[in-house]
Amino acid sequence: MREIVLDTETTGLDPAAGHRIVEVAGLELLHHVPTGRTFREYINPERDMPEEAEKIHGLSSAFLADKPVFAQIATAFLDFIGDAKLVIHNAQFDMKFLNAELKAAGLDTLPGDRAVDTVAMARKRFPGAQVSLDALCRRFEIDNSARTFHGALLDCELLAEVYLELSGGRQPGLTLEGQQPRRAAVAPLARDARPPRPHSASPEEKAAHEAMLAKLSDPLWRQ
Repeated sequence: MREIVLDTETTGLDPAAGHRIVEVAGLELLHHVPTGRTFREYINPERDMPEEAEKIHGLSSAFLADKPVFAQIATAFLDFIGDAKLVIHNAQFDMKFLNAELKAAGLDTLPGDRAVDTVAMARKRFPGAQVSLDALCRRFEIDNSARTFHGALLDCELLAEVYLELSGGRQPGLTLEGQQPRRAAVAPLARDARPPRPHSASPEEKAAHEAMLAKLSDPLWRQ
């Protein structure tokens, strides 16, 4: 069973408002095990970079100026994903942008039923709990300390770990001989339960929370 863990970074929230993809990445799984094959491209969006978007992913207009446009990488992207299922956190958001870019490039769009939405999986398994990628990493004790910005490839690595846990957890023997350890992978740690936090969230934590909510469709916290 071949699957591709997929993530994008964008200039904003809606392609219909002129926003574009600036980074796309994928990570190949075979029977839920990473094979080591990845895909990542930075993309020139052919427009300005809003300040609020740059704060999320750290990609500036100057950095992206010499990168290829989406149409130039579209064939390589489609070749990489093939006909595999696409594992995406908040799939509606990424699929909307991918299909807008594919359509603009004159290519066939991706059917919605190809996507496996890990947000929906997490909400079903943990009703009422936080289901952001960071929250799920904390729940499953996955090291996300390198995630100072939202980066598509790093988020794919983290999401691959989260998806494995949401799918039932790591099973004995499901490792590849000689495979290098992934940055996102850590051994489970035995730890004492932490007491409740005696203070409210910091401005930085609130800003990060709002940035994540902006990527979700109808988040629970705003109902």
